[in-house]
Amino acid sequence: MSSNYFSPLREMEKFPLDKFPNKDYTVLLPPDEIPTYWYNIQADLPEPMPPWLHPATLKPIPPQALEAIWTKEAVRHEFSKERWIKIPDPVLELYRQLPRPTPLKRCRRLEQFLNTPAQIYQKCEYVNPFGSHKTNGTAPEAYYAWAEGYKGITTEAGAAQWSSTFAYHCKYFNLRLMVFFARVSYDKKAGRRIIMELEGAEVYPSPSDRTEFGRKILKEYPEHPGSLGIAVAECLEVVLKEPDYWRYSLGSVANHILMYQTVVGLEAKKQLEMIDVYPDYVVGCIGGGSNYFGCMAPFMTDKLRGAKPETEFHAVEGYAVPHTTKGRYTYDFGDTAKTTPLLPMLTIGCEYVPPPDHAGGLRYHGMAPLISYLIVKGYMKAFAYRQTEVFKAAQIVAQTEGMITAPETAHAWKHAIELALECKRKGEKKVILVNNCGHGLLDLAGYEEFLKGTLPDPEPTAIKYPQYVTEDPFAIREKYKEITA
Repeated sequence: MSSNYFSPLREMEKFPLDKFPNKDYTVLLPPDEIPTYWYNIQADLPEPMPPWLHPATLKPIPPQALEAIWTKEAVRHEFSKERWIKIPDPVLELYRQLPRPTPLKRCRRLEQFLNTPAQIYQKCEYVNPFGSHKTNGTAPEAYYAWAEGYKGITTEAGAAQWSSTFAYHCKYFNLRLMVFFARVSYDKKAGRRIIMELEGAEVYPSPSDRTEFGRKILKEYPEHPGSLGIAVAECLEVVLKEPDYWRYSLGSVANHILMYQTVVGLEAKKQLEMIDVYPDYVVGCIGGGSNYFGCMAPFMTDKLRGAKPETEFHAVEGYAVPHTTKGRYTYDFGDTAKTTPLLPMLTIGCEYVPPPDHAGGLRYHGMAPLISYLIVKGYMKAFAYRQTEVFKAAQIVAQTEGMITAPETAHAWKHAIELALECKRKGEKKVILVNNCGHGLLDLAGYEEFLKGTLPDPEPTAIKYPQYVTEDPFAIREKYKEITA
């Protein structure tokens, strides 16, 4: 495919910059405007979330049970109903070093190329040394493990943006890091593995021969491409064998991890207020849900309170792993070995085998309970796109904005472009906010396949919906209302 199949410059000549009254391209917050509290949306939900269940009793699991794998602070945050939770000073210092606050950028060249009346803004979470939003979660996770006296952390990797930055923060706190990297991504994303190892992490392709569960999978399916569910299971096996040494930290899905990302949306909201703008659409990609939740939650609270009911929230996933667009809202395990509590979520089943593709961070079978709840209740919509069309959208962004985005984030860009073109057809001047959660400079092998025309479009594999609990999660919540309160 020729890199000149369109010419942004020729299109831009039709739309001189002086047609725009606001000349600002980038909105920056001063360092003293960094958020000092995380926002916990559970305080503002119209009703409580369905509880997590113990897989043996099918009754709500007590929070203390999770202290076998997580830090005490993580467990406290997971079940907290406080609206604002203070960010510890050591974590704030790490945030400032990233640096935070990150820029908010108006995508004028993309707007001009699309000839749309829409305004497109991106929150630039790719500007830190590790190139993604994940630093917002690894800093507190490493800090709490260190503060509670643990010596090591184990975590899973798909795109490996989470584990790459975790390697740095674990080294900062003198913690050992063991990473189980989904095999297809381990093979395709050597750059991420090198970064982790350079920072001192131990990295193993998953399924691996390091755990009993990994060896079991390899014996049955030697060429298994791996999945985040399998990698999680291997992490948990390590922790449960040496609970005094290790803590497990997951990169998404759990309430507390999503909450740590709200610094993104809190900054974006302030930045838009500085230029008197409020989004009509908030768009982001979803794997486990952390980046999108972090960006959208401070805006979602306005919708929940009725202050901005017209704002739309669009979550975008990969066609090959349709965990929300084809998922069923029920209880499922967070890992393939079925060792976690049962979580209320949109899921295509913990045994789902994701086909190999380049968006490793989106290859998870289930969706965060909080985002699942918001979709099921109609506060948010879900969309899915094929791999080749999101790479084409990423090329448009590269040729107009000069930004090479991660394959995961390309899904959000594809949808933002579709929304902007819809605005063009309808003549509507809408505001679109995109969470640009990571760069793709370590994903050039995928872009090379795209340019050569050899990039595949994987189909979803067989879906086996879970049937561990027959009752609806909301019925379960009502049954145990007194316990969960």
